[in-house]
Amino acid sequence: MNRDRIYQTLHRRFGYQKFRDGQLATIEAVLAGQDTLAVLPTGGGKSLLYQLPAYLTPGIVLVVSPLISLMQDQVDRLHRRGEKRVLLLSGQDKRAREQQLGRLGQAKFVFASPEILANPTVSTALRRVHVAILTIDEAHCISQWGPDFRPEYLLLRQLRELLDNPVTLMLTATAPPRVQADILAKLGLSREGVTLIRRSVNRENIFLAVEQLTSPDEKAPRLLQLVQALSGAGIVYFASRRLATMTAAWLQKQSGIAVAAYHAGMPAADRFRVQQQFMNNDLQLICATSAFGMGVDKADIRFIIHYHQPTNLADYVQEIGRAGRDGQQSAAILLASPGDGLLARQLTTIDLPPVSLLERVRQGELASAALGANHELFTFYFRQHYTVDQLVTAFNRRRQQNRWQLEQVQSYLSLDSCRRAFLLNYFGERPVDQDRCCDHESPDWLSQPLLPPRPLPSPQAGNDDWDQQLRGLLNLS
Repeated sequence: MNRDRIYQTLHRRFGYQKFRDGQLATIEAVLAGQDTLAVLPTGGGKSLLYQLPAYLTPGIVLVVSPLISLMQDQVDRLHRRGEKRVLLLSGQDKRAREQQLGRLGQAKFVFASPEILANPTVSTALRRVHVAILTIDEAHCISQWGPDFRPEYLLLRQLRELLDNPVTLMLTATAPPRVQADILAKLGLSREGVTLIRRSVNRENIFLAVEQLTSPDEKAPRLLQLVQALSGAGIVYFASRRLATMTAAWLQKQSGIAVAAYHAGMPAADRFRVQQQFMNNDLQLICATSAFGMGVDKADIRFIIHYHQPTNLADYVQEIGRAGRDGQQSAAILLASPGDGLLARQLTTIDLPPVSLLERVRQGELASAALGANHELFTFYFRQHYTVDQLVTAFNRRRQQNRWQLEQVQSYLSLDSCRRAFLLNYFGERPVDQDRCCDHESPDWLSQPLLPPRPLPSPQAGNDDWDQQLRGLLNLS
């Protein structure tokens, strides 16, 4: 494909004059018909990587995405640019979805979740049209979620074959080499046959810190001090929906800062409202579970605080990467206390029922409900003709992977060396030397300013000593 034509499309369709790092190489690979895995930093403009080729390629671009809110955001952005040939198959009732499927022939972009694509009616309709590019957004979900959370991700290999192996573009911000290999294996792709476009996960403007507390009871007052001292918009991540909701209400009362909770258990309208208020700066702080963040393209988030430890470093890097997309100094702070590791293990552990019980359900002697709360997960594998031994092997392998990932998180928390170097090594990258790096490189970070201080609403909410300590950790005024 002629580069002049690519740049003309970039300017005419998107209003840009130049590409961000990694974008042009990815687009050229896709337009050359190469299956491509693009590992680009959070905020790297990944939607352009499938949208621009769509205008230079006959046929449909099918985008597989993990969240309806993420798909809806992309649909809205396309509509705002005047693109009407867009279909959203997920989040629709049966009648609306059938109407959408009837319009496939006029579509240029089709957005769908793995679960919808597992529907035979949907996959058969897609087979009748020409899917030119299969885009898998947040492709790390194939590895992370496929085995034991959303197993329909494992069917994308079959879908790809059903659609006559269209050019496949896999997009992610966080995939260490092990995850990259797992993504390709689960899609039935060979390493030799896939073009890898990878840029560093390093975000030099994000200061990394872990604060070790002696008790979980210290977390709430410490969090209050931090959000009072730090300026700009921020996100606090929790492992618990209930605690996120309770803490948001408490922080609002104690600090006077505009705070709201966000989690998957909230009605869709409430989630949309909170996200829009945050984007419009009506809210300064979000107390959220991991459900918040994908598709939230807010450039001026100044800090990310983790109230609980993450279950793996890939998720952690993705979440902290939502800060500082404008290139300005930002901070990622993780509050650690005894017992956090136990909660993380509980969140990543799915107990298998006894083998004899699994076999009786597989044979149809017992209803699937006998397998407990996760019966739909286990029966999914039986519908895919797994034997009980294969199921047990798959889940044991997954348990070992989760255990290793948690060990890496624990290593990060207990480091007595550079945190950035550790993370870069985890993602297969070389360490870098930089100023204002992490709490190891700046051990006196607590007595230096972190970010410009937030104006405090009242003496009760403030702490003058703490305010002076944090006024510009990174030599900012």
